[in-house]
Amino acid sequence: MIITKSWLNEFINIEDKSADELAKTLNSIGLEVDRVVQYKIPAKIVFGSVLECEKHPDADKLNICKVDVGTAVYQIVCGASNVRKGLHVAVATLGAVMPNGLEIKPVQLRGVDSEGMICSASELGLADASSGILEFDSSIGKIKLGQELCENRYLQDTLIEIELTANRGDCLSIYGVARDLCAAYNRPLLKIADGEDDERRMGIGRILQLTHADDLDVNLRYKAIEIKELKLPFLISLRLSQIEEKQSSELDAFLFYTTYTTGVILRAYDYNFFKISDDAEKKAKISLSLDNLGFATIYAKEKVVSIVGVNQQDCSKMPENEGIAIIEASYIAPHIISKQMAENKIESGPLFYRTSRGSEPTLNIGLNYCIGLFDKNSSSEIYGGSVELCDEYESVLITISVDEINSIIGAKIDKTTITKILQNLGFDISKSQGTNFVILVPRYRHDIVNKQDIVEEIVRLVGIDNIPSKPFVLKEKNPLSSGYFEFKKLRKYRHSAANQGFFETVHFVFNEKAKLQEYGFACIDESLELLNPIVNTLDTMRPTLMLGLLNAASLNVKSGYKDVRLFEIDSVFSSARHESIKMAFIYSGDAYKDGILNGGRSSKMDFGAFVQLVSNVVGDVDLVAYVPEHTLANPYQCAKIMLNNQEIGELFKLHPIVQDAMDLDETFICEIDFSKLSFNLVEAKAYSKYQASFRDLSLVVPNNLTYDEIQRVIKESKSEQIVRFYPVDKYIDQSLGENSSLTLRFVLQSLEKTLEEDDITSNMNAILTALNERLGLILR
Repeated sequence: MIITKSWLNEFINIEDKSADELAKTLNSIGLEVDRVVQYKIPAKIVFGSVLECEKHPDADKLNICKVDVGTAVYQIVCGASNVRKGLHVAVATLGAVMPNGLEIKPVQLRGVDSEGMICSASELGLADASSGILEFDSSIGKIKLGQELCENRYLQDTLIEIELTANRGDCLSIYGVARDLCAAYNRPLLKIADGEDDERRMGIGRILQLTHADDLDVNLRYKAIEIKELKLPFLISLRLSQIEEKQSSELDAFLFYTTYTTGVILRAYDYNFFKISDDAEKKAKISLSLDNLGFATIYAKEKVVSIVGVNQQDCSKMPENEGIAIIEASYIAPHIISKQMAENKIESGPLFYRTSRGSEPTLNIGLNYCIGLFDKNSSSEIYGGSVELCDEYESVLITISVDEINSIIGAKIDKTTITKILQNLGFDISKSQGTNFVILVPRYRHDIVNKQDIVEEIVRLVGIDNIPSKPFVLKEKNPLSSGYFEFKKLRKYRHSAANQGFFETVHFVFNEKAKLQEYGFACIDESLELLNPIVNTLDTMRPTLMLGLLNAASLNVKSGYKDVRLFEIDSVFSSARHESIKMAFIYSGDAYKDGILNGGRSSKMDFGAFVQLVSNVVGDVDLVAYVPEHTLANPYQCAKIMLNNQEIGELFKLHPIVQDAMDLDETFICEIDFSKLSFNLVEAKAYSKYQASFRDLSLVVPNNLTYDEIQRVIKESKSEQIVRFYPVDKYIDQSLGENSSLTLRFVLQSLEKTLEEDDITSNMNAILTALNERLGLILR
C-alpha cells in the first residue's frame, strides 16, 4: 500500500510531522514501512506560463517559447511535443542544478538563444504523470508565477510504502490509514463532505429501477451521472503515477482513484446497456439474484453483467467518457466472498483483491467523494438520490473491563487513554459503564472478534515501546489432571492387592435384584430402575461388589480350586443411583498350601490372617465391633474397618448358611470405600538410631470389654516414647471366671537417646495407671 503525506493530509492534519516521524508512527501501530521516498525539487525551479509558442525555423521538433516566470519573460527552446501556449509549466531558471547534476546555463540551440529549461516529471525526479513536460492546473493549489516548486506541498511530497497483514483490509485506502493515524496522534478525522442538495436535480428513480432477490448478503448503492467534458486533473495523474497505476480512460482513473482514496469499491456501467428498448419511460432495469454457485449476480436483459465483488463483463462498461454512467458502490463481507471463491474457482477482476481483504462498508463515503471529483473536473450532470440495497448486519459486541485489559497487557493503562484510543478507532463505546467497556465493533474492522483483539489494538496504539518491560515469570503449571492421580491411586492398590496373592476380577455393573433383596441389600429405587435389562439375572445396577465376588469364588471352587483369593475395584450405585467406587476382597479355602513346611497338612484361612492381608494392602487398620444389616455376614465374626480414625468399610466371615449354599469353604469378605483410602505424597520422617525396647503387659480384662476401648485409653495416655503396641496373646482359664488374660506388647524408642530402665518403667506405669483408673484393669 503506497501513501503520500499530502494525500493523507486530506483526512488528517499532519503538516507538522516529518517523514521520519510519520514512518516511525506507522511502524509503531503495526503498519510496517517498506520504503520512504522524499521528492525534493531543487531551488530555482519555478512555476511559469507559456505566453507564446512558435516552431523553430531550423528544427522540426523544437519550439521557441516565451515563458513568464513572474519577474521576467524568458525565451526558452523546448523539444516537448505537448508544449503549447497557455500552459502552466515547471521552469528551471539560470543557475538551477537539476537532480542529475546538470546546471542550467544560457545556450544556443540551432542558432536560437535559450535561457532556461521547461521540465518534464522525470527531469525533476517525480513520477511520470504525463508524457512530455508537466502541465500544471489548479488541482495542486493556486499557481503563482515565479514561485519555486519546492514550496508546493503536492510536489515536494513524501511517499511511503507500507506492508499490510492479511487481516488489515481496512487500511487498503488512504482514508483507512488516516483513520489509524488519527488514533495514534489523537487528532480528528476530517470527514468527506456530503453531496450537494439533490432536490434541484432530476431523481435517479426516473431512469433506473432495481429488482432483487432476498437474503443476498450484499450492500449496493447506485448513482447516475451524465458525463460531459471530463478531464483528469494533474494531481490525480501525479498520484496514480506515484502508486504505479495506469487506467485506460479518464472515467476508470476517476473511479480507481476514488476506490484507492476511500476504500469503497466502485464500478461504472453503461446506462444504455441496461435500458429496455420497449419501455416507454426509457428506464434502465438492473436485476440482482444468486446464480447457481451462490454468487450475488447482476443481470441485464437476462444476461450476466457482473458478479458483485468479483468481476464485470466488458460489454457493460462505458465505451467512452461521454454519456450516462451508472456508478455502483458495493460491499460484501470478506469472509463470505473468500469462502465462495475458494469453493468455486471463477475468473476474478482487479477489484476482487480489495473485496476479499475487506473494503469500506460505508458506501456514501466513496460515492460522495467521487461525485465531488466529477463536479470539480467536468460539466457532468448528477442525478439526485440513489438506488440502494442493504443487508442486515449485527455489530460484534465485546465486553471487557479496564482490569482485564491491564491484566492481559501486563501494564497499567488508564481508562481515559483506552477510551480515546477506542473512540479514535471508530469503536462505539456509548453503552459502557464505569470501568467496564461495552464495545460495538465497526463493520470495517472484520478482524476484531474477541477481547484479545481489543487489547491488541490498544497495545499497538499505545506503542509496544511505551509499555515498561518486565522480567519473565515462569510459572510451571502441573500438566497432570485429577484423572491421572486417580489412575495412579487405582494402580497402586491393584498392585498392592496382587502382591498379597489376590487376583483381580471384573464383573458387569449389573446384578440380580432378587438375590440382592434376599441378602438384605438396598436396591435402586423403582423410578430409577433399568427399563430394558440385558437378561433377568442382570436386571439392576449393583449396590455392592460382594455378590459378584461370591459368585466368582463359587465357580472357581466348583472348577477344582482349593483356595480362591480375588479382589475387584469398580463402581457401585446407591438407591438414588449415585455412583461411588468400592474395593472388595474375598478369600476362601486354605491359607497355606500343603508342603514340606507344614508336613503336608494345609491350614484354613482365619479371621486374623485375613485382616492382616487386607491391612497389608490398605494400611494399618483398626477393627470396631459391628454387625452388618445384610445377611451375608457371620454375626460373630464381623467388624468395621477404621483407618486414621475414619470408618472405611466392613470385614466379616461369610455366614455358614451362605457358605453351604455356594459350596464354599471357610470364606472371608471385605468391602472398602475406595475414596477413603489415602493417596498422598510419600513423606520422609525422622527415625531413631537408638535401640528399641520391648515390654509386655498381661492384663485381666472382662470378657464384655472390647479391645477398642482399651486401645483408645492407651493412645490417649501414652507418651511419644511408646512407638506402637499390639496384642500378642489371649488366655482364658476357669480360674479367671468372667475375665480373660490379654497380653499387650509395647515398643519403646526415643529419637534422642537409648532408653534406660527408669524411662521404660515410668512409661509402663503411666499406662497401667490410666487403664486402672478408667477401665479398672489390673495386671494378671
